[in-house]
Amino acid sequence: MLEYLPPLNEHNLPYPDTIHPIVVHFVIAMVLFAVVCDAIGYFTRNPRFYEVSWWNFFFATISIFIAIVFGQIEAGLAEPYSVVEPTLNLHTIIGWSLSGIIAAITGWRYVLRVRDPKTLPISFLGVGVLLTGIVLFQVYLGDLLVWVYGLHTIPVVEAFREGGLK
Repeated sequence: MLEYLPPLNEHNLPYPDTIHPIVVHFVIAMVLFAVVCDAIGYFTRNPRFYEVSWWNFFFATISIFIAIVFGQIEAGLAEPYSVVEPTLNLHTIIGWSLSGIIAAITGWRYVLRVRDPKTLPISFLGVGVLLTGIVLFQVYLGDLLVWVYGLHTIPVVEAFREGGLK
């Protein structure tokens, strides 16, 4: 069965470069923009921002699952060395948790939108601030994996293949 899979390239991937960061940046932008739009709509009393926020949460909910699929594939192909494993495991756990959190917040946002599309409770803004904190911590962990530990970078892949990393 393995002979039917494409060979891995210098990034240790069957495709040209990592896809997870590309998709996950859309999720990050949509979630943060949704929270900002809710805050602007709340403080300016302009409900049109709530509509923008809703659609950003909606598409972020779909996109995070796509990001997780590629993240799981790429984490499996990364062959993480021992120093990386705790950070990669925490990043994975928080990523899966965020998928549920964002889906729940989107569901809550939908109920609020159906009940009254022109208002938003302050508690929802508070949850948005907490969500922003979790997302920013997740971004930090992802940055560590790429910029400090070098997962899927050519020098790290070569070092691992030569037996220099364990």
